[in-house]
Amino acid sequence: MRSNTLTTVTAVTGSLVLAAGLTACGGSSAASDEKVVTVYSADGLKGENGDGWYDQVFKDFTKKTGIKVKYVEGGSGEVVQRAVREKANTQADVLVTLPPFIQQADGKGLLAKYAPAGSDQVDGADKSADATWTSVVNNYFGFIYNKKELKTAPTTWEELLDGKYKNKLQYSTPGVAGDGTAVVVKAMHDFGGKQQAMDYLKKLQANNVGPSASTGKLAPKVDKGELLVANGDVQMNYAQSKDMPHLGIWFPRTRGGKPTSFALPYAGGLVKNAPHTANGKKLLDFMLDTKQQQEVSAIGGGFSARGDVKATDENAIALARVMDGVEIFEPDWSGIDKNLQTYVEDWKTATGS
Repeated sequence: MRSNTLTTVTAVTGSLVLAAGLTACGGSSAASDEKVVTVYSADGLKGENGDGWYDQVFKDFTKKTGIKVKYVEGGSGEVVQRAVREKANTQADVLVTLPPFIQQADGKGLLAKYAPAGSDQVDGADKSADATWTSVVNNYFGFIYNKKELKTAPTTWEELLDGKYKNKLQYSTPGVAGDGTAVVVKAMHDFGGKQQAMDYLKKLQANNVGPSASTGKLAPKVDKGELLVANGDVQMNYAQSKDMPHLGIWFPRTRGGKPTSFALPYAGGLVKNAPHTANGKKLLDFMLDTKQQQEVSAIGGGFSARGDVKATDENAIALARVMDGVEIFEPDWSGIDKNLQTYVEDWKTATGS
């Protein structure tokens, strides 16, 4: 997730209107009881046509509370860095990003302790032990392919080294995009170690188009056939497939191994010293409420973060089929957060990026 360019969108009376830039709403320029809440988030939950999960949640939240949502979208790592730069004059109230960047935000002291209502129903692996963040939408890492050009999906990492994928394969940049970082995480797991993963990614570079700050922008290229294969995640790509009929989702495996994936949730936390703390708490509570969690699959194409919410809508059934037979592993996110810079530097060295 993805994009490295921050976009600011303001929810006004239920509709989303593009704003010229981030409006300062913190510090001495705004009263703490102002009817506004600012969200910094990785992309993927807001629909390109105003029909995403965020669109519905923000609209319903404003209708219920009268609190308008100011939305700033960027890459998983970029939204964290934006918040770091603003620590002396905090602008965001709620931060939503992917692992390992939510752990990074926590480690940099950006998040305040707050356990939203309903977070007791979130699995322990999908929230921090000290209540600084909790998953609001669950998701899984995956790859996409063009179903029109490729009659069957690739199955193995090794297949992607074939010459037919030269300049027809791309993945987003590790360390910048959450899904790009996930490529390294999955490769290390599947190949059995960091060096083995780097050796493979070095070979894969011969077919790679080059860096991409945005995972979300790869899907249209795959749908049009400009690319045959790219990385992504199940929630975002499933939602995109509604308007991109040639997108197919698959999960690479090593030769002789099983297809694997891991949870890559959108995790939200209350920003420390937020200008509108009370409103931030209300929004996090609202996101984890049963109704909004039921809509995660129906509207957003994702998976509920709450274990007690069992969606049975058409999307939920289709998503279960997508994940059928995929072995789910649990990354050591604290270790990945600690060693992320080393992994990124090793990846740059291996690929010449």
